[in-house]
Amino acid sequence: MKQQLEEIRARAAAALQSAGSLQELDAARVRFLGKKGELTAILKGMGKLTAEERPLIGQLANEIRADIEAHIQQNVELIKERMQEEKLKAETIDVTMPSQKHELGHKHPLSIVLDEVKDIFYGMGFSVASGPEIEWDYYNFEALNIPKEHPARDTQDTFYITENMLLRTQTSPCQIRVMEQQKPPIRVIAPGRVYRSDAVDATHSPIFHQIEGLVVDKGITMADLKGNLESFAKSLYGEDTRIRLRPHHFPFTEPSCEIDVSCFNCGGKGCPMCKGEGWIEILGGGMVHPKVLKNCGVDPDVYSGFAFGIGLERLVMFRFNIDDMRLLYENDVRFLNQF
Repeated sequence: MKQQLEEIRARAAAALQSAGSLQELDAARVRFLGKKGELTAILKGMGKLTAEERPLIGQLANEIRADIEAHIQQNVELIKERMQEEKLKAETIDVTMPSQKHELGHKHPLSIVLDEVKDIFYGMGFSVASGPEIEWDYYNFEALNIPKEHPARDTQDTFYITENMLLRTQTSPCQIRVMEQQKPPIRVIAPGRVYRSDAVDATHSPIFHQIEGLVVDKGITMADLKGNLESFAKSLYGEDTRIRLRPHHFPFTEPSCEIDVSCFNCGGKGCPMCKGEGWIEILGGGMVHPKVLKNCGVDPDVYSGFAFGIGLERLVMFRFNIDDMRLLYENDVRFLNQF
């Protein structure tokens, strides 16, 4: 049995010396010192020894166990040191190497123009209002003088969640909420995403953006509407820009108008951009309908106001000479990198 123990000592030393990882060391420990290990198997046979042999063999077995455990612990430390050195070498940064180029993002063309529009209206004394994109039918239609079965709803067909809840077709509900919560004077714009059930093509999308404005105070007239929009157009397109108002109809304004700007490409002489007319339609507006004021708790005999709505995509397409609205939503980096 003494010879068997010395053979185990030799095999253990060889196994531990060849172990190159913590996993291999643990496997060697189990092989020699585990419950079913070689040394444990020898010790289980000590009952067959004589009383004189038993202490000698037991002492030798304990020495071999202690020797194996010491070698294991020593090798664990060596392997950990080696692993740490290898990790440090792998993580070493060569400060002489050129750095990797990091691509920086930039504003989307919609955001570029929207921020410009906000800055213009901030300078004119407007504040920004916002509201939910999932809206009640009352705020989106009824409060704006568009009752159920009104034909104007056909031009604003949208996506209904329930019979009385829908994705807003305009940001006008923001104006209603402002008038309900704030007493005049009111001077706000309401930019945001809106939805309509339109087929996707070069000039239509089921998702687009509007910037609507509202002014309510004593003595507000169409002249104030014209003056504010003229200042806006000149700030956006240049001091030589002119605007014109054409009669139109919106259920929530009376009187109503479409507003054109002189073509910023040809200066009003006529070109392909303005289809030879010299004018480009950019928004609609008018005086807030008395019924809309009443619906919001504003006395139309005391106060009056004007409202207008601008399509952000239309402004962007004119600004950057883009001929297809779909380009604004397809996230094609080749297109977006131009801005």
